[in-house]
This record gives sequence, structure tokens and C-alpha cells, in this order.
Amino acid sequence: MNRFNFVWVVLTGVALFVACNKAGRPDDDKSMVAENRILQGKDGTISLRIDKAECYQDMVNPATNTAEWNVVVSKSGRFDVWLTSATKDTTDLDYKNSVRLSIRDNRLETVPTVSRVVQNSSDVSLPYYRADSFMGSLYIQDTGTYNIQVISDKVLPADEVVDSGMDVDTKILAVSLTPVRRQ
Repeated sequence: MNRFNFVWVVLTGVALFVACNKAGRPDDDKSMVAENRILQGKDGTISLRIDKAECYQDMVNPATNTAEWNVVVSKSGRFDVWLTSATKDTTDLDYKNSVRLSIRDNRLETVPTVSRVVQNSSDVSLPYYRADSFMGSLYIQDTGTYNIQVISDKVLPADEVVDSGMDVDTKILAVSLTPVRRQ
């Protein structure tokens, strides 16, 4: 009988240890997602701000400056891709090189032009204006975590521009992927 009680106590202890250990993990995972990943909005929009990105700058070849995000896609489908820029001249964004966006095997590349100017945007302050550029559309087939990259000489982290005293005519503020709705 003692052996039976001993086995019973050990099995109960192991089960309790495993249950308690797993109970603490979901909260830890949720905080990691909130801190290190961008979550897709309830309406399906994916909003990627430069100030939330990992940015890599190449002083020798600025055309390879990169902004990178980890994004959790919960609703797959076709998305229109919009680039938001802060610019001093809404007639010429002054992109000398193309902007490249990569999501796994999907790639878009374009030299942005002004598609729309957003009046009185809280995203910018004078002397800048907000200009949105349509880059194209792409299809994300599966849900899951994606690494999204934007490569352009206009990827300029805010602290770099302020610290260096640079006078920049145009810089990328954000990229938005909006779901395409069937009509």
C-alpha cells in the first residue's frame, strides 16, 4: 500500500508541476508578441511604421537602407500596398531609387509618385506634408509570422535625422497593407 501511495503522490506532483508550468507560459508568449511583433488589425489592415521597425543604414550605399518588421498575419488574402512619406514638395517626392518591399517570395518595386496628399495629418509637422503612394498589390497566401522588409534610401529613422541635423526633403513614415474587398 505504501508503494501505491508513493506512486500516486509522485504522479500527482508531476501533473501539478506540468500544469502550473504551462499555465504561466501563455501570458509570456502574449507579451512577446506585443513587444516584438506587429499584429494585423481586426479589419485586416497591416500598419508598419518606420519608428517601430528594426532599421539598418548603410552610409556608403544609402539605397540599401532597410526597415524590417515581424508581422503576425491572421487573415490572408490580397492586399493593396501604400507607402506614406513625409515630404516638403508634394509635386515631386524626389525618390531617386526605387522602393522595394519583400514578404517571403512576394516582391514589389516602384519609384513612388504622389497618389494622394493628406491634409492636416497629425503624422507630420511643418514644413512637411503627408503624401501617400500606391505601390501595387500582393497576395499573402497563408496566415502566420512574416518578416517584411522595405529597402530604400528614404528609410531614415527619426532619431538619425534629428541627431545628424540632416535636412531631408522626403522620408518614409510607414507602409500599410490594406485588404482588397471583392465587390
